[in-house]
Amino acid sequence: MARNAEVIDFRQHQKTAQSTISRVIAENDGIEMLYSNDNSDQIFSLKVLCWALWDDGQIDGMVPWLNRLVPCRSLKDPLNGHWEGYLDPTTGQVLFEAPAYKSDFLKSSAHYYTNAAGPTAVIQEIPDMIGSHAVFTQDHFETFTIQEVHSWRLYGDGSLLAMAIEEDDVHSTPVLPGDDCLFSVQHRKDFHYFFQHSIANKLKARDPDALAAMAHLATHSTQ
Repeated sequence: MARNAEVIDFRQHQKTAQSTISRVIAENDGIEMLYSNDNSDQIFSLKVLCWALWDDGQIDGMVPWLNRLVPCRSLKDPLNGHWEGYLDPTTGQVLFEAPAYKSDFLKSSAHYYTNAAGPTAVIQEIPDMIGSHAVFTQDHFETFTIQEVHSWRLYGDGSLLAMAIEEDDVHSTPVLPGDDCLFSVQHRKDFHYFFQHSIANKLKARDPDALAAMAHLATHSTQ
């Protein structure tokens, strides 16, 4: 959805190879990432999944973008997505950092829960609140399947992985974070992209424009 939000330039936030995520908090207030595209003079928006505290003290919004989870302020994508700020749709305010109460929560919780666990230990698991979907294909998009992301799991090594339900392994409902039937989307060899629910629903409905966009991504991924 395009917005005519007035934004200003801001320093690109660059992560070092050594920086890792130490705590996360789900975005429950509908805050969106604003981004621009080199092919348009419009500003676009994408719902923020969560806020992450990195071990260097920086705090960033996180969004599923193509085939990975990225810090909003580091967004500089080959397909010309550039971070422009955050939008609070309730107030119409354009922000350039996390709201103070979210930052305070992250810092306080990191101080309270000192991470002394190993790299494979589960530190947190938060529900997906923005309708993320994962797209899988084994035949270069001649056919593909779409599956909802159930939750996001933070491990001791700082990796934040999308978890989806393996239906054949469900033994009780509702499926809760931590259940054995959840699998890591990014560890599946046939995983290719993340989409939010609006696009995923159009793909499920075989919308021509959405299928054309998928075909474009498929061509790009095989080049």
